[in-house]
Amino acid sequence: MSLIQGRTGDWEIVIGLEVHAQVVSKSKLFSGAATEFGAEPNSQVSFVDAGMPGMLPVINEVCVRQAVLTGLGLNAEINLVSVFDRKNYFYADLPAGYQISQFTRPIVGKGTIVLDLAGGATREVGITRLHLEQDAGKSLHDQHPSKSYIDLNRSGVALMEIVSEPDMRTAEEAGAYLKKLRSILRYLGTCDGNMEEGSMRCDCNVSVRRPGGELGTRCEIKNVNSIRFVMQAIEYEARRQIEIIEDGGAIRQETRLFDSGRGETRSMRSKEHAHDYRYFPDPDLLPLVLSPEFVAGIKAGMPELPDAKKARFVAEYGLSPYDAGVLVGEQENAAFFEAVARGRDPKLAANWVTGDFFGFLNKSGKPIAEAPVSADALGGLIDLIRDGTISGRLAKEVFEAMWETGRPAAAIVEERGLRQVSDTGAIEASIDAVMAANADKVAEYRSGKDKLFGFFVGQVMKATQGKANPGLVNEILKRKLAG
Repeated sequence: MSLIQGRTGDWEIVIGLEVHAQVVSKSKLFSGAATEFGAEPNSQVSFVDAGMPGMLPVINEVCVRQAVLTGLGLNAEINLVSVFDRKNYFYADLPAGYQISQFTRPIVGKGTIVLDLAGGATREVGITRLHLEQDAGKSLHDQHPSKSYIDLNRSGVALMEIVSEPDMRTAEEAGAYLKKLRSILRYLGTCDGNMEEGSMRCDCNVSVRRPGGELGTRCEIKNVNSIRFVMQAIEYEARRQIEIIEDGGAIRQETRLFDSGRGETRSMRSKEHAHDYRYFPDPDLLPLVLSPEFVAGIKAGMPELPDAKKARFVAEYGLSPYDAGVLVGEQENAAFFEAVARGRDPKLAANWVTGDFFGFLNKSGKPIAEAPVSADALGGLIDLIRDGTISGRLAKEVFEAMWETGRPAAAIVEERGLRQVSDTGAIEASIDAVMAANADKVAEYRSGKDKLFGFFVGQVMKATQGKANPGLVNEILKRKLAG
């Protein structure tokens, strides 16, 4: 159990997350208006989205399918009967004065997510529910010195609100939860998980208590748009609450915002209760009834998900759970690795993909599809290592040149004369020269200073410009130094 040390003893954080994931769909939840990101303000708005009188919502079947698929991906119960409710509140960017959501009977019930934690550890976090709802519009306060503008392009966009159980106890676990959830959504193709564009947003419910004690009063931090900010917000909020309680105060249940510039949470409003929204079934929408065959058909078309792929990589390729977890985090990365590993040593392939390749890719900021080194090209480099054409050390130099030029490894090796020297005669000559130049150290080695062996290896590699076959160097050197 991870605890926070306060002035008066240990405290435990209790964390639950509510994630709003925008459904991948070409049109909105109850209208045919488009959902493309970055369109001109108010250019993707139907009469339904604008809350015009007499307009009737019509359910989008694609959004229903995506919600069911997501529920199956979360190992959750699919409710064959669900109901849409009106959630009443008044704000400028909600033209109808209510949001169509689901309250008492959501489309998806309880499920689980397995977190991948540091050191290869895993643990389960419960999913309480997933429900479908429509998004509100957006208020723009920075377009005019004294007026606010309203953009209704997002109004009516389909959201899946995925609510976790309060099972997380550290900011790191919350970060791991969001990474795994985003990975599952992307594998399924139900949400692109792009937090910067607002298609995945997180509300954090945070409270503190004495270890194993009664649950404390929670505060909700609204609309946090990056995993790093979620973790920072939780850390700050937990310490804020502990300080208030230890000073004799009480926590007010409220909604707060996270100021990423200052790294702190700020009060926004007192927290509403469900009855404040006056939920009631939407009279314009019948209950949503799904057949078992409809759900079974969606389940039959599911892709291999991260946990299953990770288990397969461990069993089939002999990878460590950590390396397998890194590779399956994004579907494109896993596919790239499998293409590199095909017909080759999978552990060597994994080392190159997770090491040099991912290192260069992260520095470039490019998506894997735009990397100048393809899976075939990286496989070609590994082939040259395996057949002894180049050493592992020279391979790093070759890879850097491949990244810069986009040329294949074999061409770079020939052009730069980097082919590994496996001629035993040439290696013996270099070793003889090194031993002759360091006769005193040869004598020390033979008198029992075995640690000098590394010095001789280094000198031979230097003399051959790193081209000598390391295995042969070690073998011949040991024989010659033994006298």
